[in-house]
Amino acid sequence: MKLVPPFDTETARLKVQAAQDAWNTRSPERVAGAYTPDSVWRNRSEFVRGTDEIVAFLTEKWEREHEYVLRKSLWAFGDDRIAVRFQYEWHDDEGQWWRSYGNENWEFAPSGLMSRREASINDVRIAESERRIDPDSTYDIPTE
Repeated sequence: MKLVPPFDTETARLKVQAAQDAWNTRSPERVAGAYTPDSVWRNRSEFVRGTDEIVAFLTEKWEREHEYVLRKSLWAFGDDRIAVRFQYEWHDDEGQWWRSYGNENWEFAPSGLMSRREASINDVRIAESERRIDPDSTYDIPTE
């Protein structure tokens, strides 16, 4: 099955799962392969354009976000767009754990590659004992 627009419920959910799986590899090149060469991102307050900048951004991200594990959930979809909500957990160089909450809006080219990604993210300091995302499971986002 090709995961290209226009999306239906099944293909939108599969696209979200594929993105989650790719990001959890923490491989900048693998993740960047899902985006058009001229893809435009807004990630928090940073603006990233094109494959080289995506790879550089993700390389820096995962150099400081250790033991990163992500869960995404489909929020809405239509034609060539998908909206997701997500949570991820990670720790910094000092061992402080964080849970990051966010929403993303995605726009896709006819090829199925993502041409635009808009991400709003907030970080919450947590104790290691408060972690709730199991890196060995692929379940949906935990609820509070």
